[in-house]
Amino acid sequence: MRLFVRCGLILGLVFFLAASTGRALAAPGPSAEVQAFYDVLLGNMKNAEALGAKGRYAKLEPVIQSTFDVPFMSRLSVGSLWGQLKPEQKQEVAKAFGRYITATYATQFDGYSGEQLKVIGEQQIKHGTLVRSQIVKSDGEAISINYVLHDNDVRWQIRDIYLAGTISQLATRRSEFSSILRGEGGIEKLVGVLNQKADALLH
Repeated sequence: MRLFVRCGLILGLVFFLAASTGRALAAPGPSAEVQAFYDVLLGNMKNAEALGAKGRYAKLEPVIQSTFDVPFMSRLSVGSLWGQLKPEQKQEVAKAFGRYITATYATQFDGYSGEQLKVIGEQQIKHGTLVRSQIVKSDGEAISINYVLHDNDVRWQIRDIYLAGTISQLATRRSEFSSILRGEGGIEKLVGVLNQKADALLH
């Protein structure tokens, strides 16, 4: 009987290790996550006119939600007030912030004239992996955009974006959010402002 139990434990361990290895092998790395996002973004650019702003938004929304760690970005952008929020308030902020991020990409990348979206390398940093990329215009001008990704044990997700290689979008948003939160209306005002900005971009 003990032999059967021991064999069962060994087999269970083997299956667990096989499943874990399979997940690790199947999960895309940080560069692959950024490239997959770029593939959808480039498709939007090439079909921008046919899709329209709302069509581009619809294509990007599920990709943004899976590729970006929006709850983390929301928490860091809100700052110390985050701990005082109710769970439903946190969800509202993350939803509104996700809408704003998606609407921004849908409207800023609204055409195609030969641009290339290139992932050019990655490096380990203190709190994750930095993926370096470039948007190369048709005239050859290259704009650097770097992404910080973190492995959350399910997949690699983007937690910050550095425009021109050095300007943290998370720091910029935190400054903007702080300004709104200091005024009247608090977190409800912030949610309203983010939704209004997203709506304005899509019209």
